[in-house]
Amino acid sequence: MAVERTALDRLRLRAFDLSERTSRRGYRSAQHRLQRWRGRAFLIAQCAVTAGLTWWLAQTILGHAAPFFAPVAAILVLNVTYGNRLRRGVEVAIGVAVGVGVGDAFVQVFGTGVWQIVIVAAVAMSLATLVGAGPLMTIQAAVQSIIVVTLLPDPGQGFGRWLDAVFGCAVALLIATIAPSAPLRRPGILAAQMLQEMAATLRAAVTALRESDPDAADQVVERARRGESQLAILQNAADDGLAVVRHSPFRRHQLGWARAYADLIDPLDRAQRNHRVLVRRSLVAIWRNECVPEPYLRLLGAIAGQIDRMAMELHEGKLPAAARKQLVWVARDSSHLPVADTINAVVLLAQARSMLVDLLELSGLDYFDARELVPDMD
Repeated sequence: MAVERTALDRLRLRAFDLSERTSRRGYRSAQHRLQRWRGRAFLIAQCAVTAGLTWWLAQTILGHAAPFFAPVAAILVLNVTYGNRLRRGVEVAIGVAVGVGVGDAFVQVFGTGVWQIVIVAAVAMSLATLVGAGPLMTIQAAVQSIIVVTLLPDPGQGFGRWLDAVFGCAVALLIATIAPSAPLRRPGILAAQMLQEMAATLRAAVTALRESDPDAADQVVERARRGESQLAILQNAADDGLAVVRHSPFRRHQLGWARAYADLIDPLDRAQRNHRVLVRRSLVAIWRNECVPEPYLRLLGAIAGQIDRMAMELHEGKLPAAARKQLVWVARDSSHLPVADTINAVVLLAQARSMLVDLLELSGLDYFDARELVPDMD
């Protein structure tokens, strides 16, 4: 009887633990979805307003009763990377022209039906490819030709539909120039998020080393690897910011800030690479039951603290220069640490010191000045 009660208690405890973990995962998922929506809220609002505006303007200026292709083309243009919008806008217009032209020709001669859809899609995509189209233009040609053949089989409206699409592209490019969807502070916010994740991962690695926990170290390594994709997002955001200030006459005065944010990418990339090597070496040290000296762990904790400070500056819209003095002190202290007698501990120390050079660069120094501020080991 006692054995059955103990087993039942274990099942209840496991069920409670499972429900608690499920609840935490659901909360984190909801938070992630909300954060993703906030990141896209401006673009969503911009697309919605532009769609309505292009429909109204096309009706008012062009005199078209139902300018379907105007808002569609506008949304397509607004959803491409800012720096490529002009080229993509032209691609959309040409793709629509090819698709509508092919669709109208088939409607006039062959009517509408299943085999007409097959032929018209193949011909439209082939023509777009032959004129050197990219993927977007090729897809647009196929989509618009199918729409013409199936939903709007009116041969007399071919030029009007093409004009609606060109009008929508032009309005979208104008809106993107006046109110760009890529906020200039976004690269700084993304860099701050990367630094916060780097600091948290570094602290988790220190905890795993202190507790000699290989499972925790495995999770830290996986967490560090997931951060690799963030750099590409940051690069795109920095490129978008530069394109905004170069194309928009209302943002030219912010070119210096856009360049400063773009200059964060290289040192941040190197810091992230050194960080991943450090985390992987921590896992190897735990696997081999090697003891990492406590001063080394305190050094990693101090670096994590300064990384958090730099992230806070970026969140406040500042360049991360205030942490430079503390980073120099941490670098000097690291040069006085005794050299450990295990290879993995030595590599950890070397990677930590390399990260200090990267972080000093991130604070605004060039490589040679940053390297001079990290003294050689005693």
